[in-house]
Amino acid sequence: MKDKQTTSEAKLVEQKADELVALLQKGVVDVKHAKAIQQKINKAIDEASLPKTIEAFKGLNAGQDRLGLLNDFELLLSQHQLDTNTSKQYLSNERIKKTVVAIIGVTMITLGMAMIIMPAPPYFEMFTIFHFTPNDGVTLMDLIALLIVFTGVYLFLNALLKKRST
Repeated sequence: MKDKQTTSEAKLVEQKADELVALLQKGVVDVKHAKAIQQKINKAIDEASLPKTIEAFKGLNAGQDRLGLLNDFELLLSQHQLDTNTSKQYLSNERIKKTVVAIIGVTMITLGMAMIIMPAPPYFEMFTIFHFTPNDGVTLMDLIALLIVFTGVYLFLNALLKKRST
């Protein structure tokens, strides 16, 4: 099913490319517009191949010796062309992802602490697990709030700390 869809999409791309070439040969578009179209097409092709280029380098096995790692890296560099724009785009995407995860972590920490500090209505307080006094204690709602806080701390630290490959 997927191969048929890919084949039909490839045929459609070929057909559109042939139509574009025919229009350009007729002289419908001047040279300036033709160059702009060429830049658009080149940019689209580069963006389509970007994730595959970066993903290939993620497969390097850091557990092997330095010479083997260097050989694999050399092979990957010869097969996949990387430039400054590609690496900048990849790094900015990673920074944005980490920033969003850190913001979600801080939000979860804040909401969890607010759930613990602010009094909840009696119908929202579920069970008292441990009584300090007859009217106060640790409730199930407090434990759920602590779970939310710990999840927020985990997300925040996960976003800030560098991941080391094993």
